[in-house]
Parts: sequence; C-alpha cells; structure tokens
Amino acid sequence: MEPTVPRRNWITTVMFAVGVMAIVGLMSGDARAAWQEFAIAVLGLQGPPVAASANVLSEHHLEELDKMPPQAQAEFLLERSMNHYDGANREIERRLPAWRGKLDASARLETLFRMAIASDDLRVRVAAVEIDILTRHLDKTSETIDRLEPAARGGEQGLRANALWDLGLLGGRGVEPARVAEILLASTRDENEHARYWAVEGLAYLATDEVIDPLLQIFHDDPSPAIRERAACSLAQSGMLTREQRMKAVPRLLDFSNDLSLDEQTRGWVFQALRDITGQNLPRDPSAWRNWYDRQR
Repeated sequence: MEPTVPRRNWITTVMFAVGVMAIVGLMSGDARAAWQEFAIAVLGLQGPPVAASANVLSEHHLEELDKMPPQAQAEFLLERSMNHYDGANREIERRLPAWRGKLDASARLETLFRMAIASDDLRVRVAAVEIDILTRHLDKTSETIDRLEPAARGGEQGLRANALWDLGLLGGRGVEPARVAEILLASTRDENEHARYWAVEGLAYLATDEVIDPLLQIFHDDPSPAIRERAACSLAQSGMLTREQRMKAVPRLLDFSNDLSLDEQTRGWVFQALRDITGQNLPRDPSAWRNWYDRQR
C-alpha cells in the first residue's frame, strides 16, 4: 500500500528520525539525559492547567483600550474575562456606565456572549450578562419590569420570548427578583410551549433559591421533551445557579433516578444532571448514586 503522505516527505521524515537517533546514540550520558528531559518536557494534553503568561491586563492593554470605541472595548474585555485575565472584570465594571447606549448586537459580541455564559466561572457569566443587558438597551429599573411584563405575559411569540429572557437577566442582577419570578413562573404553566421554554431560560438566569423546586417539577412533569431537557440543563450547568444551589437539587434527582414513571430519555437526563452537578462519573444505577450521596452526608 502506498504511504498516505507524499513519498518525498515520508523519506525525509524517516531520514530525520534516523539522524536524531544516531545523534542521541553518540551523546554523552549527561547530554542524553538532558535530551530525554527535554522530550519529557514537551507539553502534552493531559494534566493540570499550565499558565501561558501572568494573565494580567498590562499598561499597554489599558492604553490601547482607551483608544478603542466602546463596542471594541466590550469585546476585548469579555474575551479577556473568559481567559481569566486579572483586571478584566474590574475594567468591565468600571466602563459599564460609559458603554450605556453605545453597544449594539454584533456577530462578534454574540459569539463571545455564547462562549462566556458557558464558562465554568460564574463571574465570567456575570460579565457576559451585564454586557448583554447593555447590548439589549435595558435599564436596570422597576420601570423596565413594568414595560416588559405585559409582553412576557401575553405578547406575540417573538416579543414574548425576548421579554421572558430580558426579565430573567434583570431579575438575576437584582431588579425586583421576586416579581420577576412570579411573572416567569406564570409562563411555565402556559399552554404555549415556546413561552414555557423561554420562561425556563429566564428562571435559569434569575437563579434564586426559589427557582430550584419549580425547575425540578418542570423537569419531571412538562409534556415537552425539549422543555424537560432545558430544565435539566438549567439545574445542572446552564444559567447562573451556583454549585451549592445545584447541589440542593440532588436529593430530588436521586428520587427521579428510580422513578419508573419517567421515560428512558428523561431518566437518562437525570443521570447526566447528577454527573454534571457532582462531578462524579458513576454508572446509570440509582443504588450507586444513592450510596455515594449517603456517604457524603
């Protein structure tokens, strides 16, 4: 069979390898040990994180930031926030007032936002949410909740979805969270599947302790598989719940794991949620999960 690389490249590779082996063979013991140490030091894919730099915003970064328009500043700093640069979130917080009314939706910012809200660091997610609130031209006031409520309760489908999302973002940032929860929970019982879906999304970003039981109930009972899956993701990984809050869902999820009234797909999501919340890679076995949980108490 012909080699899968061009013959000349293949021959060159073989000759290079033979040459390297010959050189290593001629080395002294100390030189050979140094070569082997270098080979071992070549960075692999496995192991703990290895820093590429000090991960701090330099004076040069800050000087260049001041020359950028607000949109470019927001994009630059959100990217640095995702990469855990010290000072990135501080700069975002400092610049948010000056960005008001000056940020607009863009493909670049949308891509960064979607990546940031999947971060394992909730502070990165907060940075993304704060920037998204500005991009959506929302004021963090009770008057904004007044404006959004009618659309969230019964607007046209697209308008309603946007209002439910906006309410979740604002409530999660401290704007009338109890009132926002009441509006979102009302829509989780709506006949309109699209409205229920976006109400669940809103609850995930509202992220108060009070949303955990409703999300569990939706996960167990909603007739739509898409909404059950979204509720499971909201409990397990997505949104703004902390790990401590997510752990509060584990006892009920353990009950669900042994609930034969659930279809196989939903029970599969139960075990996936348990793995995501706890970090444990146990088999799809209710007894194994129950035994593990009991040992932690």
